[in-house]
Amino acid sequence: MLMRPLRLTSRLTLFGVALLFCAALASVITVFETITRRSVGRAPFARFCFALASRCLGFRVTIRGQRPDTTALIVSNHISWSDIPILGGVVPLRFLSKIEVRRWPVIGWLAEQAGTLFIRRGGGQAHATRDQITETLSHGESVLVFPEGTTTVGITVLPFHNRLLAAAVSAGVPVQPISIGYRRDQHPDPLAPFVGDDQFEKHLVRMLREPAVQVDIILHAPVYLTADDDLPAKVQELHTTVRQGLADIHRGAGQPGTQPDGQPPRPHLGT
Repeated sequence: MLMRPLRLTSRLTLFGVALLFCAALASVITVFETITRRSVGRAPFARFCFALASRCLGFRVTIRGQRPDTTALIVSNHISWSDIPILGGVVPLRFLSKIEVRRWPVIGWLAEQAGTLFIRRGGGQAHATRDQITETLSHGESVLVFPEGTTTVGITVLPFHNRLLAAAVSAGVPVQPISIGYRRDQHPDPLAPFVGDDQFEKHLVRMLREPAVQVDIILHAPVYLTADDDLPAKVQELHTTVRQGLADIHRGAGQPGTQPDGQPPRPHLGT
């Protein structure tokens, strides 16, 4: 039992150091932008900080498939708040997230520094949000959306909403489906899902005091959509791809996996 508080303390300490480093990096970028009056693309820096945070928090990430080599609208199943730093460390991108995430300790700050597109649900915001995504994609920045609209317990994928995926057609970019799954002792991890009325701080502590969780990510082949396509049918195909990928993860198919460059996986740094 002594290991649990020690593990929690060590991870939070490492994460605190990483957070200070990322804060310093963000400050340097801000000062540079102020002095030079030039905007700096933050996606590469955000990716580095997210990857660093994921390692410090003890996530053991394995990746299969090829990282997108062009701007894309990325769609993934959604299980936990940890999807954000984990996926943000895999591909340089901007997130689409509910505005409540901005108030989350640490993760909210990281998400804001990464240029997350925060949205308010309801109130007829879908059209404005789609335009915002289209504009971001048109400027050469990939955007990640969770088309389920909520988190799940991690063993299935809810139906996808198709309203926002039309942004890929408007921007002329492909859709990149991703499957993410959490496993502990070769079974779906019961601790990772962040669902219902769970509180972020309590969920974070529960996760960090336990042994490292295995996170498997599958980068599927990109899909190109056109204005002539049956969008609901294409969205269903994307849903099937992501759902089957999640099923493969929990079956252990293709393990141990590869890194995005197609090379054997590097040693895990999780604890």
